[in-house]
Amino acid sequence: MKKNLFIVLLLCSALLISSCSSSNDENEFTVGIVQLADHPALDAAREGFVDGLEELGVDVKIEYQNAQGDIPTSLSIAQKFANDGVDLIYAIATPAAQSAKQATKDIPILFSAVTDPVYSELVESLDNPNTNLTGTSDESPIKEQLEIFNKLDPDIKKIGILYNTSENNSEIQIDNAKKIAKELNLEIVEKGVSNINEIPQAMDSLVKDIDGFYAITDNMIASAITVISQKLNENKIISVGAEEAHVEGGLLITNGISYYELGKQTASMAKKILVDGLSPSEIPVEKAKTISTVYNEQTLNLLNIDINNDVFKDAVSIK
Repeated sequence: MKKNLFIVLLLCSALLISSCSSSNDENEFTVGIVQLADHPALDAAREGFVDGLEELGVDVKIEYQNAQGDIPTSLSIAQKFANDGVDLIYAIATPAAQSAKQATKDIPILFSAVTDPVYSELVESLDNPNTNLTGTSDESPIKEQLEIFNKLDPDIKKIGILYNTSENNSEIQIDNAKKIAKELNLEIVEKGVSNINEIPQAMDSLVKDIDGFYAITDNMIASAITVISQKLNENKIISVGAEEAHVEGGLLITNGISYYELGKQTASMAKKILVDGLSPSEIPVEKAKTISTVYNEQTLNLLNIDINNDVFKDAVSIK
């Protein structure tokens, strides 16, 4: 009799432990992160997202996969996340977000590092996504950034832009830059590349025809920013980046977004979906809330730029 009672107590204890464990797991969400490629901006968007979730107290298990710049791989990653039934997919960069959209119409998807989610057919509109996707746009303040050239040197007239010919985001930015450049009496000189190995030769050609260089938010260009900045600095060409990682890579200055802060901003949207139970279709796409001016001190000294120029007022130095 005592033996039977002991067995019953053991079974009850096991059931209680199992129940408690199950109860704890109910509060943990699984988030699959598909990142298009390795480079500082996209890495920062991921790190900010993960840190943001932790700060918000959202209990998540992160499954992270990097497509290493290969779009078919990003689709395979997204499909695996969909098949595994993750609670949310976080897609970093436009091609990764397009892959996630193709992989599932049911699982909530948040994107970041996407310049124009409407043009890229991720959402119907910024205010009303009307789909299982929403997220944050990394659209740059192009006019304010191009105005820097006039403030630093009024003699600058020709602005070079290097871009990946297969990236939709780049086409949008170049079209916008051309329109804005006319207003500022500037000329855009564009040069396209189809792979990263073409960049050194393309830069050698481009520096001969320009007075300044503007780096747009292009994934391939971001991956080669140190090579690009080296070519520009060797030729004493003033450069403006669309975001902070460009300056960290050697360009002169930006008054742009922080991808880390953009990732944290996206984490707040994840909390609304996972914890508060909102649908992505109910959450408008957001633009970056944090804009900051940073400059590269080494590049500044190399180009012999006057630190007293108003452009550098309240700017943060990166050494």
